[in-house]
Amino acid sequence: MVKLAVFDCDGTLIDSQRNIILAMSESFARHGLAPPEDHATRRVVGLSLVEAMQALLPQAEPALQERLALDYKTAFQRLRGELRLEPEPMYPGIHDLLERLHGDGWLLAVATGKSDRGLSLALAHHGIDHLFVSLQTADRHPSKPHPAMLRAALGEAGAKASQAVIIGDTVFDVMMGVRGGVRAVGVDWGYHDAGELIEAGADGVASDAAHLWELLHG
Repeated sequence: MVKLAVFDCDGTLIDSQRNIILAMSESFARHGLAPPEDHATRRVVGLSLVEAMQALLPQAEPALQERLALDYKTAFQRLRGELRLEPEPMYPGIHDLLERLHGDGWLLAVATGKSDRGLSLALAHHGIDHLFVSLQTADRHPSKPHPAMLRAALGEAGAKASQAVIIGDTVFDVMMGVRGGVRAVGVDWGYHDAGELIEAGADGVASDAAHLWELLHG
């Protein structure tokens, strides 16, 4: 029987908040805008960039929101080129969890608000890119919580919704699962609170990698 685990990336597999906050601050500064509070930036991680800017600056003109999204990408690429990016560690136990799931016959996928390039670099950096059968990003799909990424992952893996689970740290991940008819499991080490994830429809919320293993096999 096919078993597919679809993981979010930022806040679920890796802790990338420092670089996201830095690039966000630089993109706002380019327009003479005060940077958003760190907690506000963390709240929009998981959304596609334009949707994130809409959430951070709801009263701004659409053209400015789109410009900020492009400037965020430019800032991130510049920071990478200048070797100014902070380390983006995997969360404790996640590497071993992925290896165990893979060895146990699970198919693994990623659905993320990252770009294709950003995701590929992150997975390759941690030596886990070979574990995934499907990589879905904001470059090719509507923003979460739209279920397009999830449906694409199901199609590439040859799995039914009933054979899959989405794992993520935000309500956007959980809502994507709910809308796609896929079981959702939250993690509490990311950017949204456990209570929010349960309220959004998560079947459970893991407190660490070992707990996540239990929930996936429950």
